[in-house]
Amino acid sequence: MKVYNTLTREKEELVPLTPGAFGIYACGPTVYNYIHIGNARPICVFDVLRRYLEYRGYKVTFVQNFTDIDDKIIKAAGAEGTDYKTVSEKYIAEYKVDAKGLNVREATIHPRATENIDEIIDIISTLIDKGYAYEAGGDVYFSPSKFAEYGKLSHQPLEDLMSGARISVGDVKKEAADFALWKASKPGEPYWQSPWGLGRPGWHIECSAMSRRYLGTTIDIHCGGQDLIFPHHENEIAQSECCNGAPFARYWMHNGFITVDNVKMSKSEGNFFTVRDVAKQFGYEPIRMLMLSCQYRSPINYSYDSIQQCKQSLARLHTCRDSLDFALKNAGEGETASLLGSLEGFIGRFNEALDDDLNTADAIGVLFDLTRFINKEVLTDAPKKADVERAIAAFDTVSGILGLVYDDGTGESADGDEDAEIEALIAERTAARAEKNWARADEIRNKLTEMGVVLEDTKQGVKWHRA
Repeated sequence: MKVYNTLTREKEELVPLTPGAFGIYACGPTVYNYIHIGNARPICVFDVLRRYLEYRGYKVTFVQNFTDIDDKIIKAAGAEGTDYKTVSEKYIAEYKVDAKGLNVREATIHPRATENIDEIIDIISTLIDKGYAYEAGGDVYFSPSKFAEYGKLSHQPLEDLMSGARISVGDVKKEAADFALWKASKPGEPYWQSPWGLGRPGWHIECSAMSRRYLGTTIDIHCGGQDLIFPHHENEIAQSECCNGAPFARYWMHNGFITVDNVKMSKSEGNFFTVRDVAKQFGYEPIRMLMLSCQYRSPINYSYDSIQQCKQSLARLHTCRDSLDFALKNAGEGETASLLGSLEGFIGRFNEALDDDLNTADAIGVLFDLTRFINKEVLTDAPKKADVERAIAAFDTVSGILGLVYDDGTGESADGDEDAEIEALIAERTAARAEKNWARADEIRNKLTEMGVVLEDTKQGVKWHRA
């Protein structure tokens, strides 16, 4: 597999530090509100990366943090008349609801900034001892000018990155580029004890601390949105490498931006959408499909038409998968010799797509090609059991790695008892039709219609689904 490495600006063969295992660090949300559709892209994209690496036989340790102390969280707590912990706990729980709806698997570890204060203080102390950071009035700042390679991720010199920067009135920084590792507490703010007085960590330092604690001094893959390249990831590299004396991450993967109706998403533009609000209208699964519909480094445009198209496309996939289950119940014995090779060919094409810098757009194209093939060659008038089983295995492999064709939990799903009742009514209707008791058959069909059940009479029997 090759991935585009932001650090080198080249596609590189993905090779783990430890044979057979990958450590991945993904920057998670600052938990002060519901996540928006821009947040949905990295969590869906890099969920596919994780699934695919595991499918290829690697053990993956996937770390995604929660920033649970930050200026935005403190501000939200003030607005809600509560404390930072209540706010962060609330929106961590809400994040998990949305992530589950998007079929994103839970991280191996979901560390929180406030659970790693000792690790953060240890790194800051080391940076001060080595001369890369300094204390000023209870704050601690890092000096990028002392790290010769600062800007290597952004591919710009420090002077260009910081052009236009100014030292604020009352600021005690030595240079405009210096950034906070530790912030002295202000009245009414949460704080922790430190060698420099009461305070709390800056934003950038938490990821350096948590990645080192759970993945070691050098990690395989660090990922996130393009908006994090500077300053967040640039600063992570500087403080981590100066502290640890080792490369911070070998591969950097960044997903592209999202626009809304071809305009940058922002609250001021009035085009800001949370995942929760979009899911209420369209369901979660179309959101996930939209996030994967373009190669991850390309920009993606959200619009009513694009999400509606995803919803319609998913209906075709669900219909195919449901038809396979139905065919399996009614299939005869036997197999088609040539079918296995054809199905393996689709798997090969799918692997090639994801091996080429996680090209989910082409991978989805393979899934639809596979669906057309199944509809034409497997779901025939007389399906064969071995053919159907192989088709199900291929379909589930491809859709499963993409995390598509799942129950997103947004609909009115019936329980097993209701399913059993429906099956019993269908069996009774079938018997009534065989006895030419058309009145009873129509009566049962009308009852099923009232229950929201749609019937389809086929040569293999009766198919049903909810309207």
